[in-house]
Amino acid sequence: MLRPLPTLAELLERASVVSLPLHTRFRGVDAREALILRGPEGATEFSPFVEYSDEEAAAWLAAAIDFGWVAPPEPLRDRIPVNATLPAVAVDAVAGVLDRYPGCRTIKIKVAERGQSLDDDIARVRAAREHLGTDGRIRLDANGGWNVDEAEHAIHALAEFDLEYVEQPCASVDDLWEIRQRVKYMGIPVAADESVRKVDDPLEVARRGAADVLVIKAQPLGGIRSALDIVERAGLPVVVSSALDTSIGIAMGAHLAACIPELEYDCGLATAALLAADVTAEPLLPVDGSIPVVRPALDESLVQQSLASDERDVWWRERLERVYRVLEGWSESTGRHAAPSEAATATATATATAE
Repeated sequence: MLRPLPTLAELLERASVVSLPLHTRFRGVDAREALILRGPEGATEFSPFVEYSDEEAAAWLAAAIDFGWVAPPEPLRDRIPVNATLPAVAVDAVAGVLDRYPGCRTIKIKVAERGQSLDDDIARVRAAREHLGTDGRIRLDANGGWNVDEAEHAIHALAEFDLEYVEQPCASVDDLWEIRQRVKYMGIPVAADESVRKVDDPLEVARRGAADVLVIKAQPLGGIRSALDIVERAGLPVVVSSALDTSIGIAMGAHLAACIPELEYDCGLATAALLAADVTAEPLLPVDGSIPVVRPALDESLVQQSLASDERDVWWRERLERVYRVLEGWSESTGRHAAPSEAATATATATATAE
């Protein structure tokens, strides 16, 4: 059933902008900013990173509206197994970070960090493997930071740690295809993340045979329904992940993961453990290696404690207005109002969505 977008005035009235400190610096920031919306279906989140254009951010707003104003699909499971996320920290900080993920038997480790060396990566991965033991799984995330030759060299150097897969070792789909051919004999799968979200066609990487696994995120892909459509058409195993969301955004990802028929891999939905504050009294932190499929209630006192500065509040509200116009323009171009999920699909496919 087609539904109109909520009005801009309604969104602004239901919005709060928060700034949540991190335990550990991640993606070059010490605090995560997010615009929280109170929808009729529950709290939802609009939190594209600050450097993204309004066109890129439109899919994130479509996702927020979809989750807050439309009931999610019926889940197939009530808990989601999750991985720990290890930022590009020094070796002596590894154990402290991983201790925040009780029961998690999979670790995603950031590598290829700007300003660091392969030796730094090897030391961090070795420390994580020693902390985890021999039975757990280690996956690497390079965020496209290597060229093909660097990726091949690094994968050979890190293969001794028994890698589950390497995520986005190179930036382009062409380079992903090339490195996949070079390391296929090693039995180490290649996963695509940015090559799903940072391209006009999120299915190209699957059609090209450039990846074995797709990393899917609800917000950048326009919401649960849009992401499920991509999963179905891609025909590859997927890992549902987050973009350093609050527990409200994590809940969106958990509902997405709960709707995927075959969930072969632990999901990257435990990043609330990186936050030193949250907007709910029941944050979606891992217990025995999994999180529940629930919609956490906003704790208004915690929201008030974490409100961003007046300057940042104005910045986010002005951004919300501009991005809303992008979605509104798409709806007007069709000659009718569109369901938020329909707008999400069009935005995610037609624009370069990004983390």
